[in-house]
Amino acid sequence: MPNGQTHALSDVLDALEASLDGDTVTVEHVVDKLGRASFASVMLIFSLISTSPASAIPGVTAVVAMLVLLLIVQMMVGRETVWLPDFVASKRLDARTVENGVNWLRKPVAWVERFIRPRLTFLFHRPWLWLPMILIAALTLFMPFMEIVPTSGSVASAVIALFAAALLTRDGVLACLSFCLLLVVPVTLYYI
Repeated sequence: MPNGQTHALSDVLDALEASLDGDTVTVEHVVDKLGRASFASVMLIFSLISTSPASAIPGVTAVVAMLVLLLIVQMMVGRETVWLPDFVASKRLDARTVENGVNWLRKPVAWVERFIRPRLTFLFHRPWLWLPMILIAALTLFMPFMEIVPTSGSVASAVIALFAAALLTRDGVLACLSFCLLLVVPVTLYYI
């Protein structure tokens, strides 16, 4: 890897694609393939769903927000493995749709990975990690109301995806960028 760049995001896409072994796949199976301890990977996948055109479906942003909040709370209390409610874990996803989404993401992910590398890694330890997690938790509480303003939920989800990518790659610069955007999103939405 030149310049210490990472392929952690591509690895998530690879694991997601490897979980597709039939016409449908359960969320629990996907989480198992991503790794039960990988809160960042699961958060990234959920937030990307809400960033996609699927966010136009009423309720998708709200559901994703509550799932991300659940993940953040588990991280904050120090849980070591991801837990999802049965109604989420048993949800079946169309394998072809997931595969198309993964294939669509490969090119932008490859471009982004050229710039991401581990740096300022001290930001991924307590107490530094608490502030963005608290801001994300607060943001997820407002995301269901964001469905009123078109694309605002997608913007919030993109910021959460940025933070999840920073966690995965241990890129403190990316974490700082996501932190700044976490501060900007609520102010911007207030003035809309």
